[in-house]
Amino acid sequence: MFPNEYDVIVVGAGHAGSEAAASAANLGSKTLLVTMNLQNIAQMSCNPAMGGIAKGQIIREIDALGGYSGIVSDETAIQFKMLNKSKGPAMWSPRVQSDRMRFSETWRDMLEKTPNLDFYQEMVLGLITENNKVVGVKTSLGIEIRSKTVVLTNGTFLNGVIHIGEKQFGGGRAGERASTGITKDLIQLGFESGRMKTGTPPRVDGRSLDFAKMIEQPGDAQPEKFSYLNTTSVLTHQRSCYMSYTSQDVHDVLKEGFDKSPMFNGAIQSSGPRYCPSIEEKINRFADKDRHQLFVEPEGWKTIEYYINGFSTSLSEEVQYKALKQVSGFENVKFFRPGYAIEYDYFPPTQLKHTLETKLISGLYFAGQINGTTGYEEAASQGLIAGINAHQKVQEKEAFTLSRDEAYIGVLVDDLITKGTKEPYRMFTSRAEYRTLLRQDNADFRLTKKSFDLGLASENRLITMEKKKKQSEDLIQFFKNTSVSHAILNPILISKESAPVKQMDKLYKPFSRPNITMDDMRKINDVEEYITKNKLGREVLEQTEIQIKYAGYINKERANADKLNRLEGIRIPENFDYSKLKSLSYEALEKLRSIKPVTVSQASRISGVSPNDISVLLVYMGR
Repeated sequence: MFPNEYDVIVVGAGHAGSEAAASAANLGSKTLLVTMNLQNIAQMSCNPAMGGIAKGQIIREIDALGGYSGIVSDETAIQFKMLNKSKGPAMWSPRVQSDRMRFSETWRDMLEKTPNLDFYQEMVLGLITENNKVVGVKTSLGIEIRSKTVVLTNGTFLNGVIHIGEKQFGGGRAGERASTGITKDLIQLGFESGRMKTGTPPRVDGRSLDFAKMIEQPGDAQPEKFSYLNTTSVLTHQRSCYMSYTSQDVHDVLKEGFDKSPMFNGAIQSSGPRYCPSIEEKINRFADKDRHQLFVEPEGWKTIEYYINGFSTSLSEEVQYKALKQVSGFENVKFFRPGYAIEYDYFPPTQLKHTLETKLISGLYFAGQINGTTGYEEAASQGLIAGINAHQKVQEKEAFTLSRDEAYIGVLVDDLITKGTKEPYRMFTSRAEYRTLLRQDNADFRLTKKSFDLGLASENRLITMEKKKKQSEDLIQFFKNTSVSHAILNPILISKESAPVKQMDKLYKPFSRPNITMDDMRKINDVEEYITKNKLGREVLEQTEIQIKYAGYINKERANADKLNRLEGIRIPENFDYSKLKSLSYEALEKLRSIKPVTVSQASRISGVSPNDISVLLVYMGR
């Protein structure tokens, strides 16, 4: 049935598995994608949306690196919003509502058009290893499929248990069975495992809702898109979401079910996502709040199904229904299906290298929720990195990693393998110490060349990026070189309640003021003529404005990053004996032995390793 040996086998076809399979295959590896149901490729198991705070930056990075998530999101979007636009550009985060059915269909279509990629539908029960190296997988039919590397992206399916009130049943997603066998194999190989929990809200019939009682949430008047390629286009019309609120009456009904709730009766003991808690956790944890926001999100262009964001729950279906009927606009609600919680196995990611290859077994990679993360975007980015590195290993090429000052993906991976996680890990802008450098608008500048050098990003992507970068740099220089008289400038400044100038000055200087925008500068003839003559698009203008206004912050962060990178360049020998360092604290010794940091910089980020411990390490290494 199968060739003698694949280069890469990817287990699981969620967001992580799909990106892993695409990247490995596009780089030239003979790749097999094995999943339990080929009809559910890249399924949106939870909310029908991509992007959001910090997550939108990740999708832009995936796109710049040559992944598919940004393209699929653009092709299947029903609404676009740039979040945090009232804050500085480091915080701007793109987000789309997606058509759930079309999203999965488009992903499958793109994968089927990807060369070097085979598909197979069956459950993988275990791994085949020889001499601490993975050499293939075993399926439920007893078939052994050989490969040089394996990427595990099993998501919530690893021994998944679904909870609805006091009811429990095995499953990896509503209506789909759990995956068994792999956890046992991994534990026998010496891996440490744990349990995590996530949840999802009820889906309801839109025909039964009264939207007139809710607050409409339309998309942006001037929508943008994720992909830097010109093959996708912005939305010309959009579907609105809606917002309602819980109330004390809703909370009182929900509390009726607490004694039978798996969250409170001990049935669920694993950690759930702290930043996306269930409705019962919210009213228990924030007892002083008498209401919580609910976002009513359409599942697609044509469907009547709606997702109730903010009402994730594992309470009994009766309590869910009774409580939701108390929400304004939901008085006559009809359920498509109730919400539920799901518990699943994960493997603490400190057992991985920066490539997402396991330290214990050569050629074995973990990506997605198996590493303790939550979110489509977090999973997809890990899949991309694991797929790239599986290919690189097969070809005996240099590993591909991203540092914390290069990408949110770099922050994500470094956090996971250096700090680990005891709760589902979600990306936030606050996790990135260089977030002014890692903006959503410049992901192509940061990453396209790296990906092109790998052989993943196309030449078209590189040319598009280089053109945009050159145009931005030239426009910045134009503002630095061009003078304007105070007679022309002052009316603009006064109209924006900004202090007038007394003499001729370079355009760059007034443009640097926080309340002066590109639209203001375009009122000056020289500026508008330059933009028109050079046919500059929105992205170039935005990029220029950000770089001029935030030059001080950008330069400061760059200097800080360069300082840190000096420590990044000091590598720690593999299998270094930390017991030689007599002055190390006991905690530091244990942590360093366990995590095995590759560089001094990584060692400095390990919880429990103090600045004094780092000084001891640097002295020993002659620095």
